[in-house]
Amino acid sequence: MSSSPLNILDFEKPILELEAQIAEIKRLTAEEGTDRSAEITALEEHRDRLMAQIFSNLSPWDRTLLARHPKRPYTLDYVRLMFDDYMELHGDRLFSDDKAMIGGIGVMGNHQMLWVGQQKGRDLKDRQFRNFGSAKPEGYRKAMRLMKLAEKFHRPILCLVDTPAADCSVGAEERGISEAIARNLMEMSTLEVPVIVAILGEGGSGGALGIGVGNRVIMLENAIYSVIPPEGCAAILFRDPNRKIEAAEALKITSQHALELGVIDEVVPEPLGGAHRNVEQTAKALRETIIRHLNELSTLTGPELAAQRYDKFRNMGTFLCEELTAVTE
Repeated sequence: MSSSPLNILDFEKPILELEAQIAEIKRLTAEEGTDRSAEITALEEHRDRLMAQIFSNLSPWDRTLLARHPKRPYTLDYVRLMFDDYMELHGDRLFSDDKAMIGGIGVMGNHQMLWVGQQKGRDLKDRQFRNFGSAKPEGYRKAMRLMKLAEKFHRPILCLVDTPAADCSVGAEERGISEAIARNLMEMSTLEVPVIVAILGEGGSGGALGIGVGNRVIMLENAIYSVIPPEGCAAILFRDPNRKIEAAEALKITSQHALELGVIDEVVPEPLGGAHRNVEQTAKALRETIIRHLNELSTLTGPELAAQRYDKFRNMGTFLCEELTAVTE
C-alpha cells in the first residue's frame, strides 16, 4: 500500500516501513527468481502482530486522526459499494443544491430506500467544491425534502454522517442554518418510516445531528461522535487548543464510549488498520448491519416507529443517582 508522507499518521509509520520491506523483497524475488517465501511470511506475521498491538491501544485522539484520515472512504464510496443500484437527487427547491449534502434513492438487497449524507472532498479543489463536508441551510432542507419524499412513498431512510460541523459562514447564518437543523430534528422525530443513521467518520456537532435522528444509530469502529471537535473544546475550556489530546479523552468521542453511554446502538468493526485499508470489507460489514436493522424495523407500524425514535432520544442522558434515590425513599 503506497502512501505519501502527508497521508501517514505517526502510529502507522512502523507498519508502512514493514510493508515497504515486504514489497521490496517481493520485487527482488520476481526479478531474481529466488525463493524468499519464508522471509516474506515472517515479515508479514511480524506486521500483523505489530498492527494488532498498535490498533488495540489507540487513544481517543488517535481515533480522531483515523476518522479524519485523508484516505478514509466517504459517503459516495459507501453508496457505490453498498447499493445494488442508486440515483442521486438534487436541490432543496428553495435556494440551491448544496454539494456538501448529497442524497438520492437506491436498492440495497430487498430494500428500496432513500439515502442522504455529507460528502467530503479528496483534493483541494474537490474539498472546496464540497465545502469540506460542512452543509449549509439548503443542504439540510434538501435532506428533509428527500426524507419527506421517502415517507410519502413508504420507503426507509439511510443517513450517512461524516462532517466536522455545519457551515458557519455569514451566508449560512443569514439563510438560517440553526433553524434548518432544528427543523430537521423536529421533523425527523415524527417520520413514520424506518430511519437508520450510520456515522462513517466525523460526527461533528449539530452538523451531524441534523441528519442524525434515527430508530437505529450505528457507528464505524474508528469514527467519532462529539458536540465539538477536540481542538475547539480545548480552546474554550482550557484556553489552549494544544491540549486537544486531553480534550479528546474528556469528550468520550469514540464509538466504544458512545455505545457505553447509550448514544448509539451498535459498533460496526473495521478491518485491522482502519476502513481505508479495505474499503470493500468495511462497506460489506456496514451493508449487512444496515439490512439486519431494516429487517427488524420493518415489523413496526408508522406510529410505532415514530414513538420508538422519540423515546430513544428522549431517554438519552438520563442517569439515576443511587444515593439520592436512597435518601428520597
